[in-house]
Amino acid sequence: MSFSISGKTAIVTGAANGVGLAIARHFLECGANVVLADMDDEGLAEELGDDPGEGRFRSFAGDLREKLTIANLLSATIDAFERIDILVNASRQIIPTDPLSAEDGSVATMLEQNLMTSLHLSQAVARRMIRQAGESEQPGGAAAGAIVNLSCIAARRAHPDLMAYSVATAALDQMTRAMAVALADRRVRVNAVAFGSLMSGSLQATLRENPDYRRDIVAHTPLGRIAGADELAGVVQFLASDAAGFMTGQVLTVDGGRSLIDAAAPPAH
Repeated sequence: MSFSISGKTAIVTGAANGVGLAIARHFLECGANVVLADMDDEGLAEELGDDPGEGRFRSFAGDLREKLTIANLLSATIDAFERIDILVNASRQIIPTDPLSAEDGSVATMLEQNLMTSLHLSQAVARRMIRQAGESEQPGGAAAGAIVNLSCIAARRAHPDLMAYSVATAALDQMTRAMAVALADRRVRVNAVAFGSLMSGSLQATLRENPDYRRDIVAHTPLGRIAGADELAGVVQFLASDAAGFMTGQVLTVDGGRSLIDAAAPPAH
């Protein structure tokens, strides 16, 4: 079974920086057509000014919390590449939580940004994938499409400062499983990757403010280092490829072994 995604068309959200950008660039290197979606239009223009995909990518700037923006994203993708084979929900936000404050709106914000946006986009893309499968001549067992959600080991951890993010991430994991079952008979696979400490923009900012935090993370990671964003991209490619054709509803953990030994120590970003 092939790990290839060459010739397939993917939408990657949160693609202006960090792990979303790393996944988008990796997909381009693997021969996929990629639509990079983000609210940060300046970031998209800056990162993609060198045309890494030789015409095989498009950028799309907009707020995907809006249903009209989701519809426009799908239209732009179809106009450019005629189909959608892969969706990677890589857009996420982390904000601190005050669990004792009645005015703290972090849970609602995290649920909207990290759960509901992914849900609404996944629903729209899945409908398109199903329609494509009905219009094409595919073998009976061939997948109509693959959806990959970016999760985090925070879904299984308890840290008060990350309560909102943890709640939203746990909900995303359950959404992954529920959608996988609901879409299985339509041959749309839905999986997720839960990562630990990853050298993202938010973690880089934290390390600049607190250099000692790096030692804490490394000490609680059996592999003894912080992962690079590109190390997650290969796992996402696997889940999006035919090699994972009999996998759905799974949340793969990519955390250097951290969640095996560290139940409630420093949080992962």
